Amino acid sequence: DGLEEKGEDCYQTLSNKVEPRAARELVAFEYLLPLLRWGAERAPGLKVVAPYNAEDAKGLLKAAIRDPNPVVFLENELLYGTSFPLSDEAQSKDFVLPLGKAHIEREGTDVTLVTFSKMVGYCLDAAEELAAQGISAEVLNLRSLRPLDRDAIINSVKKTNRLVAVEEGWPQCGIAAEICAVVMESDAFDYLDAPVERVTGADVPMAYAIPLEKMSLPQVEDIVAAVSRTTERKMYGVA
Repeated sequence: DGLEEKGEDCYQTLSNKVEPRAARELVAFEYLLPLLRWGAERAPGLKVVAPYNAEDAKGLLKAAIRDPNPVVFLENELLYGTSFPLSDEAQSKDFVLPLGKAHIEREGTDVTLVTFSKMVGYCLDAAEELAAQGISAEVLNLRSLRPLDRDAIINSVKKTNRLVAVEEGWPQCGIAAEICAVVMESDAFDYLDAPVERVTGADVPMAYAIPLEKMSLPQVEDIVAAVSRTTERKMYGVA
């Protein structure tokens, strides 16, 4: 309990690790340096969380401190200056979020957007644009990357019948690929009305120039375009 009261001062305690991760502005090829992510998100035995907003950060950090196992806490540096509302429940000293449980940020019926960390905000913005087009998008915030809340992904896809997986990382061997595999290898596959879509960072080294940097990372318009593709396509044999 004493550790939890110290908040930020207990970032590295009880073998737990807090690591700024994902894309950073104006660092170019240094984007390759966080090798921890490559191992942490795939290594058996580690728990890995990636918060999006203030409630995620508080609830997951307290859960990570309390957990007897090593937990890697991956923060997106570009969210440090972003303000988020904090509910009365989250302001309680007893507020804790369970590890391995995703959260539906926005309910929808036409397509599921599965993502984590900073891309949750992008997906919420995309969902607003899609709503204006008459498309109801559900946004699922994973919160935890290991363990992955497979049931939440499967149940959402069964409801919406379409999937778009979104992440900032490179496409090969990424989290988005794992999300797609979860659906393809489960009974949720039978519920798909169209092929799954991925929106990821470009498969190129990170550029330094701001326009090229922006082109290397997913943008709201990329998510909207992916949803448009999947809502216009159909699986073979689906009426």
